[in-house]
Amino acid sequence: MNKINVAIVGATGMVGRTFIQVLEDLEVPIGELTLLASEKSAGKKVVFRGKVLTVETLTEEALDPQRFQYALFSAGAGVSLRFAPVAASRGITVIDNSSAFRMDPQIPLVVPEVNFSAVGPQDHLIANPNCSTIQCMLALKVTQELFGLSRVLYTTYQAVSGSGYRGVEDLERTLKGEAPQFYPQPIADNCLPHIDVFLDSGCTKEEQKMMDETRKILDLPGLPVSATCVRVPVKNGHSVAMNVTTEKPLDLPLLAKALASTEGLRFYSEGYPTARDASGQDLVLLGRMRRDDSFPNTFHLWTVADNIRKGAATNAVQILMKLMEERA
Repeated sequence: MNKINVAIVGATGMVGRTFIQVLEDLEVPIGELTLLASEKSAGKKVVFRGKVLTVETLTEEALDPQRFQYALFSAGAGVSLRFAPVAASRGITVIDNSSAFRMDPQIPLVVPEVNFSAVGPQDHLIANPNCSTIQCMLALKVTQELFGLSRVLYTTYQAVSGSGYRGVEDLERTLKGEAPQFYPQPIADNCLPHIDVFLDSGCTKEEQKMMDETRKILDLPGLPVSATCVRVPVKNGHSVAMNVTTEKPLDLPLLAKALASTEGLRFYSEGYPTARDASGQDLVLLGRMRRDDSFPNTFHLWTVADNIRKGAATNAVQILMKLMEERA
């Protein structure tokens, strides 16, 4: 695979720093790596493959296709809305981790193991899904191919790292008995059924994201999906309890065999995975699969993943690697 030049926008944030680590871990053939961030972060030093790099200020002029062909964005929706279209218009392929473009019908929303075919040769702006959505898609895709899907219900247990450094700091702060400065209530020894803002429907924006993104990624616009998203006092690793109804009669042993042989998944036929098991790795872990006798053709499934790696940085880098293969 030929070397490419890549920029990271939001290089000093939690996901931005994980982009750097994942590029190293997956041995992506990088020629030059450019680090871009706000003026406040400019000048900071970051080590990549033994070389000290200096973070530069993000400006429109810095989005130079002569310097890099790909850009990984994770600096928030506002920054993406302003700068990602500029980069894309210059021929730079942007993989954006924010919510800015996910539901734009013209922009592919991609989990590479599930729907990379949604990316066309002329696409220069690709959206990375929400962290809690990503970890559910592989199992749902396998189920869809075997039995079809007629209903999906999520209950999430989401780590504070999903809020970035401010979430982690608020957990540490409230564990010491101090008042929260980021979450609306103390997160220590507590669970908050409140992620992002509340909508007129009574759902939070996070819950609506999961519902909408599931339909788009699986190309099932009419699929009934419901979600309750809860922030929990866990530093890293999201957990999701899924309740899934299939169109065809359900064969759980067949499904278990298929999940166990799917790349990117680790299926626990005995015991169960936890957020601690998932933290620091790129696999999605599954367990506690069992039939739900309260409704026909329905089963429960527990899934955990590192929300900063597979739920954000790794998924984006995996998209990048497949693009490199396709466009070599």
